[in-house]
Amino acid sequence: MSFTWFMSMRYLRAREKQAFISLINLLATAGIAVGVMALIIVIAVVTGFESEMQKRMLGIESHVWVMRYGESITDIEATIKKIESVQGVQSASPFISTQVMLRSAHGVTGSMLKAYDPSHASPPIFVDDGSSLSQSLVAAIANESEGKAPGLIIGRVTAEKLAVGQGDPIYLIAPLGKGGKGNQMPMVMRFRVAGIFEIGMNEYDGFFSFVRLDVVQRLLEMPGQVNGFEVRVTDIYKAPQIADAIVRHLGFPFLARDWIQLHRNLFSMLKMQKIVMFIILTLIVLVAAFNIASALIMMVMEKTRDIAILKTMGATNRHIRKIFVFKGLVIGMVGTFIGGILGFLLCAILKRFPFIKLSGDVYFLTTLPVQLQASDVLVIGISTILICFMATLYPATSASSLEPVDGIRYG
Repeated sequence: MSFTWFMSMRYLRAREKQAFISLINLLATAGIAVGVMALIIVIAVVTGFESEMQKRMLGIESHVWVMRYGESITDIEATIKKIESVQGVQSASPFISTQVMLRSAHGVTGSMLKAYDPSHASPPIFVDDGSSLSQSLVAAIANESEGKAPGLIIGRVTAEKLAVGQGDPIYLIAPLGKGGKGNQMPMVMRFRVAGIFEIGMNEYDGFFSFVRLDVVQRLLEMPGQVNGFEVRVTDIYKAPQIADAIVRHLGFPFLARDWIQLHRNLFSMLKMQKIVMFIILTLIVLVAAFNIASALIMMVMEKTRDIAILKTMGATNRHIRKIFVFKGLVIGMVGTFIGGILGFLLCAILKRFPFIKLSGDVYFLTTLPVQLQASDVLVIGISTILICFMATLYPATSASSLEPVDGIRYG
């Protein structure tokens, strides 16, 4: 054990006349622990919000949308082959989307109707019976052959608004209809509820509904036509580059939009919120660091004679400075370790038992998401230790600048 480390550990031991200083050390350690714990929990929740929203959004939305300026697309299969030939593209699915009204015997609500071809890849959505979106759309074909109405898949929130369940009738009202500009009649078609999905976000569970592509083509009189293609890529963070590559490959008049571009404001807000919360909660650690500085200053005043004796015995200014720096760093590291363990345990409890419920209308999600990342914990730990180190510099420098003669005379 080195001389400076031995003296630092000795000064950490409490004596009766140093009880007040020891109390300050204990409060500083507790303050560091509370600050680190709060930082870990809050950053884990913000990271969980970002990750969970991204996962759920991309579960119902695509990574890239490919469309054509001002007109629908007719050469469907040829365009799909061209898109899927671009490096990084996993699959491409034709779709039609339009805003409609859904009406039941108990209510009316608006919805974004999206139509897919079950023979191509569909969004990874599962309905209440455990079957996927594609399987539910295919299963509806058998029922239609028996003379039943086409199947419509709606969200949990929509089902609650309309008070409908599996197999109940539901009417779809499309805003575009036959007739001239002054005599347009809405199209009305009878459907039945073929499935109810729930992804945990009210924005989607109460807004989207799904149906087979050929049904909507008949409803909107768009035979052999689609609005565009939903593309899924192998690396979601390379979606902008892949979208540009698709547009270059297809040429004008095609255009492409990626999920990062579409939701840029939302995820930028979440990242900014994470930074702001980190800065605000770091103030807790800063206050605890002031306690470390106060304890060291008081100890320097208490140990004036000891410092002078150590210097007369050959200790250099560097030795004295390191003694008090080590003492402050030990307090900071112990507090950081305790706070890290408490933060990790609380995050594990919140993740295992999601007992905190949220309003889906306000927070998008219905439960509190928690995701603890090693990089976040590392940044929090390094920042805390750095703050504690900065708090030790002034007391340690003051102790090292003490003259032995003055220390012995006035100590």
